[in-house]
Amino acid sequence: MGSETPLKLPVIDVTNLSLEVNGPKWEAVKSQVHNALIEYGCFEAIYHKVPLDLLKAMFAAIKELFDLPLQTKQLNVSQKPYHGYFGQHSMVPLFESMGIDDANVYEKVDNMTNTWWPNGNPSFSKTIQSYSEQLSELDQIIRKMILESLGVEKYFEEHVNTSNYVLRVMKYESPQNNDTEVGLSEHTDKSIMTILYQNEVEGLEVMTKDGKWISCKPSSNSFVIVIGDSLHAWSNGRVPQPFHRVVMSGDEARYSVGLFSAPKGGNLVKAPEELVDEEHPLLFKPFDPIDFFNYTSTEKGMRDQTPLHTFCGV
Repeated sequence: MGSETPLKLPVIDVTNLSLEVNGPKWEAVKSQVHNALIEYGCFEAIYHKVPLDLLKAMFAAIKELFDLPLQTKQLNVSQKPYHGYFGQHSMVPLFESMGIDDANVYEKVDNMTNTWWPNGNPSFSKTIQSYSEQLSELDQIIRKMILESLGVEKYFEEHVNTSNYVLRVMKYESPQNNDTEVGLSEHTDKSIMTILYQNEVEGLEVMTKDGKWISCKPSSNSFVIVIGDSLHAWSNGRVPQPFHRVVMSGDEARYSVGLFSAPKGGNLVKAPEELVDEEHPLLFKPFDPIDFFNYTSTEKGMRDQTPLHTFCGV
């Protein structure tokens, strides 16, 4: 008996695409994206538009940030869940993260930077903003493809205008005893969509529909695209959001960065009427994303495996 071939996420090249140009290549890639997301809720995107020197600078900036004293990192505070500093938590002792709201806007990034470095750190600000701006284009390309595939592309501009970008930088310490430990337990993202990039230390795993785990091993110029709860609800369940986790082993810390497109508070997440019919009855009541994020940041919400259904399921 031969050994089973390891499961892999679909790999799709989305480099030479533009929001303004719909042609045969757009249609072909859109079909690949749709099929991958319906099956897995995520895929690996090859995207050469972000220069490798910017990606290297990004990880240098992340390490510089995490090397700051704990009390300095904790100056990253926000009233919005998942936007400020998170760490030193008994449920996820290896995990530490920080968020930057509106990370594609230089002034917003620089304001946060000056909180960490009172004398300024323009190189850090520019790296964060440039990275976020370039990946926001990728986010919008994928989101437009999703809406077109669902036949509701008329909502694209509204979709973009009622969301913003949060950049979360993440560090996972290596296990102290050389065992394999969970760096971040299985969960779904609360966002519309997440674009993940990691250093050479692996650990990200995605669950398939039948409960098997796929180890993600993206290359230096690829990103993992993950659908979040907010888009799952908005699409009335048409686009699945996958469970994923981070499993740590070895003796090297893992750094990753996620650009999250998130619905703005005050704008209800509500499935368009075109996506609700007899075959697809309404699954989720309209909800304010901030209220949902607040629930998922509570102790009960963090332990809830299906927070979306608990919070607003019909």
